[in-house]
Amino acid sequence: MPQPAFQYLSLERLGNVFVITLQKPPENRLNSSTCQEIIRAFHFIQRELGAGSEGAAITRGQGEKFFCTGLELDETDRNPFANSDGFYPMLHTIMDFPFPTIALINGHVFGGGVPFCLSHDYRVMNGERGYLSMPPVDLGLHFDGIGSLPRLKLQPQIARKMLLEAHRWTGKEALKDGVVDAITTPDTMLQVALDLANMWAPKARMGVYGVLRAELWGDAAKKFQRISYVHSRRTSRPALVKI
Repeated sequence: MPQPAFQYLSLERLGNVFVITLQKPPENRLNSSTCQEIIRAFHFIQRELGAGSEGAAITRGQGEKFFCTGLELDETDRNPFANSDGFYPMLHTIMDFPFPTIALINGHVFGGGVPFCLSHDYRVMNGERGYLSMPPVDLGLHFDGIGSLPRLKLQPQIARKMLLEAHRWTGKEALKDGVVDAITTPDTMLQVALDLANMWAPKARMGVYGVLRAELWGDAAKKFQRISYVHSRRTSRPALVKI
C-alpha cells in the first residue's frame, strides 16, 4: 500500500517500528489539519503492520528544541469545532491503537502537547533540554476529559501538580515523578526509544494489546471519543489567555 502524502509530518519504517516525526515549524503546534494527519499516519501504520503482528510506533518532534507546544488556540476563533474534529479524535486514535506507542519528547512540551504525550504508552524525554507543563489553570481553558489522563496515569499528587498547579518539569523531575519513563541525551534519544519499542513490539502479536490498554485507561479514551466530531454543542471552554 503506498504511503499517504503528509504536509506536517514524516513517516519512517525501521523494521517493525514506525517513527512519526512532527514537522510543523517552529513549535509543532497542533491544529485540526495536523491532528488529522497524525490520525491518518496511525491508521496507515496499523494497516501496514496487520493484525497478529508485532510492531510499535514512536512519535517525536523534529530537532532538539520542541516536541509540541500545544494547540493553535486561535483556530477555535475561526472554527469552534476545530478540536472536536482534530485534537480529541487524535487522542482517541492513539489510545485505541493496537500496538505499543512511545512519545519521544525531544524538547519543550506545553499545553495540549502534554495529553498528547500521555496518550502514548511510554514517554522518553530529553534530559538536557526542555520543559513539560500543562497550564490550563493559568489560561482559563477546559475541555471534557482534560484531567482524565493525568488522573489515570499519574499519582494523585503529581496529577494535582500538573492540572491545578501548572508545574513545569525538567526531564529529571519528570522521571522522578513518574511523568516519563526514561530520560536520555539528545544524541541517544531515538535509539533509547527504538530499544523500548523493539522490546515491547512483540506484545502486540496476540491481538489483545489495545484491549488490555483499555482496561487500564479506557475511561479517558471514552471521554475523548464522546467529544469527537461533535457539532451540536460546545465541548470546551476557550482559553481566556492565549500564548
